[in-house]
Amino acid sequence: MTKVGKIKVGIIFGGRSGEHDVSLVSAASIMKALDKDKYEIIPIGITKTGVWLTDVTTEMMQNYSKTKDKSALKGARKVVFSSDTENTGLIALNDNGKNEMIKLDVVFPINHGTYGEDGTLQGMLDQADMPYVGCGVIASAAGMDKTIAKKLFKDAGLAIAPYVEILRCDWRSEPEKAIEKVEKELNYPCFVKPVNSGSSVGITKAHNREEFKKAMIEACKYDRKVLIEKAINAREIEVSVMGNDHPKASLPGEIVPCNEFYDYSAKYIDDKSKLEIPAKLSDDLIEKIRESAVKAYKSLDGAGLARVDFFVEKGTNQIIINEINTLPGFTSISMYPKLWEATGLPYSKLLDELIELAQERYKDKQESLASVA
Repeated sequence: MTKVGKIKVGIIFGGRSGEHDVSLVSAASIMKALDKDKYEIIPIGITKTGVWLTDVTTEMMQNYSKTKDKSALKGARKVVFSSDTENTGLIALNDNGKNEMIKLDVVFPINHGTYGEDGTLQGMLDQADMPYVGCGVIASAAGMDKTIAKKLFKDAGLAIAPYVEILRCDWRSEPEKAIEKVEKELNYPCFVKPVNSGSSVGITKAHNREEFKKAMIEACKYDRKVLIEKAINAREIEVSVMGNDHPKASLPGEIVPCNEFYDYSAKYIDDKSKLEIPAKLSDDLIEKIRESAVKAYKSLDGAGLARVDFFVEKGTNQIIINEINTLPGFTSISMYPKLWEATGLPYSKLLDELIELAQERYKDKQESLASVA
């Protein structure tokens, strides 16, 4: 029986992106850590084909993802999200034909990648006038698009790595022209990345022309725009940021990847990469990195949370921003919660603060809406 006063939190996970499976692990960690005396958890799973479900577990979703056997989802109910502001929440489509409205107080989306952290889901939640954890439409969309983000970082005075952007259609029509541009402006080694992707999906480090061609073919599977970035001999440093109008940064951590770079396998499968938390840096460098993380966050008008990734060039200690992740992983080995824990904020308290920030941001929005009503 639900206790009076519990906050109804809808946890949205899964989704149609290549990071579906990572999202399930993040969601399982969050649901396990949330204070059950304070929150009523409403799981909202989205299959890889875009079907919305409730009364579903991450294990059920994992089994269905592997087997494609619908019996793995036995007991789950199909739902649709209502954007009617007088009936905001989930509408459960029951087999008996009698639909049920499930009210929510706040939503915690943990759908990594496209259709989750790119502003599309956030726009739907805004339309429904629903409080939610994390960045809004603009910050989510800009953070997801690596080249747009780089332009905003540069405008904010942050150093970025040299890069070029190539459209998939241009690569397919004139590959030699693209190769010539990359070799002239960047040369090898270089990183080839889908512009709109996360968790290192589709990313390859190319050391020569042949590897570059293969890398482009791989990246083009995931996006119409491809970012090619000069490889920098640097340490990989990450910082967690949290807040709305007055964000704060955690202590930085360092990734020492088990592979040549911190690719998808190193992040989620091998579990052999080394995390130095906090990073072994001078106090002065740590402070500069934390300030840069907040500056990057503000340049996109971030809200709620984000992880900001940097390169610290070996030999010069120059701080170069790599990217921002507006919906970072929350798995047991994810840097975002680990960095806050090292800064003095344990996992469950971190979740409390993020939900409070969502409600704070919502109240702030309501002031603007009231002024035009």
